[in-house]
Amino acid sequence: MGMFGESGAKEILDKAIGLSKADQCVARLSGAETGNLRYAANTASTSGSVRDAELAVEVAFGKRVGTVTTNRFDEASLAGAVRRAEELAHLAPENPEFVPAIERQSYAPSKTFVAKSATVTPEYRAQVAADCIEPCRKQGLVAAGFFTDTHSFSAIANSKGNFGYQENTTIDFTCTVRTADGRGSGYVARNTADVSTFDAKEAVAIAARKAKESVAAKALEPGKYTVILEPQALMPMMYWLMSGGFDAREADEGRSFLSKKGGGTRLGEKLFDERVTIYTDPWDAQAPVLPWNEEDTPRRRMPLVTRGRIDALHYSRYWAAAKGKTASGGTGNVIMAGGEKSTADLVKSTAKGLLITRTHYVNMVDPQTMQLTGLTRDGTFYVENGEIKYPVRNFRFNESIVIALNNVEDIGRPERTVFFFDLAFPMMLPAIKLRDFTFTSLSDAI
Repeated sequence: MGMFGESGAKEILDKAIGLSKADQCVARLSGAETGNLRYAANTASTSGSVRDAELAVEVAFGKRVGTVTTNRFDEASLAGAVRRAEELAHLAPENPEFVPAIERQSYAPSKTFVAKSATVTPEYRAQVAADCIEPCRKQGLVAAGFFTDTHSFSAIANSKGNFGYQENTTIDFTCTVRTADGRGSGYVARNTADVSTFDAKEAVAIAARKAKESVAAKALEPGKYTVILEPQALMPMMYWLMSGGFDAREADEGRSFLSKKGGGTRLGEKLFDERVTIYTDPWDAQAPVLPWNEEDTPRRRMPLVTRGRIDALHYSRYWAAAKGKTASGGTGNVIMAGGEKSTADLVKSTAKGLLITRTHYVNMVDPQTMQLTGLTRDGTFYVENGEIKYPVRNFRFNESIVIALNNVEDIGRPERTVFFFDLAFPMMLPAIKLRDFTFTSLSDAI
């Protein structure tokens, strides 16, 4: 059992809440039906489907909290889960940051569900694999990748009468194409709510071209270069910037790049190039997300950076209460404004630089400066006089994303991408040209 409609989900949540004798009860029910197909070495290797649903019951006596999860929904199992949560609450110490359950809210639905994406068949998945494998085989290339289609739902309720329900569909796809001798590699990823916008043949053609063009890469000296980052290359860096960098508590406590020395935050300051505008909007047509966050706070359209200036910080319910602020829904998605230029247009306007098609294994070095380190992968190219001249060996980079977004030279057209697929938030990111990007060493990766 993976899916419940709105009425069925509400019935389970209401039963669980009604069984509780605690001061308050919060229940969250979620489930999904997911199909998948993996292929490697030009052969489909595994396929399957998974259905699952889970109920989390959280109760509180004063500031003592207990939580239990279950995937059994008959009345006896629900009663057992509630009793166990109450037992745990009585045993737990008081939580000094306890926040009472949220009052009744109104959640404006977002368009996270596309019916066609909920009916993907095994035959369709097999065709995706064939559309990737066959053209690669004909060109003497080797394809490997993963395709998943997910139909899920989220439902929330509490003893104060709050309730929310919404369905979601997600199509995730990755493909790595290698030359037969392993000297060239190309990568492509796609993420969408609407399967009708997905084209496996178009995607694999990009990866195949990068694989062929990245053979016989030349070594360049590490140093500072003008770079053109494709959206897939920019994405991991933006994930680190947005996943915690705009949290008000971290900024107030001196743990963020938005913290001021000696106290206070940098809210209202201009920290980026004026071409950088970033916002979050759960109703964005290209990257919609649930209209509530993990605290059941309603999300809203919120400007984060406007023309380089810091506009807002995210307040959790606890920190908002502590600071006399209004809780916000946080960054459910990230939209970075751009223009209409393609990556090719950015290449044409570059005298000398590097085209970076993917970054990999990007990690935080220093959260107070947003210094990141990572590797280029799957197609790095030298650009001169507006043309791609030849592939180059991959680099390790060490760069602050804050400094990088101060060194903007041009911005392209945004595309949808996502970090760790549906485990994190979707982003609309442009290709971007940056000057003085720092590469510290060569990498043997292809």
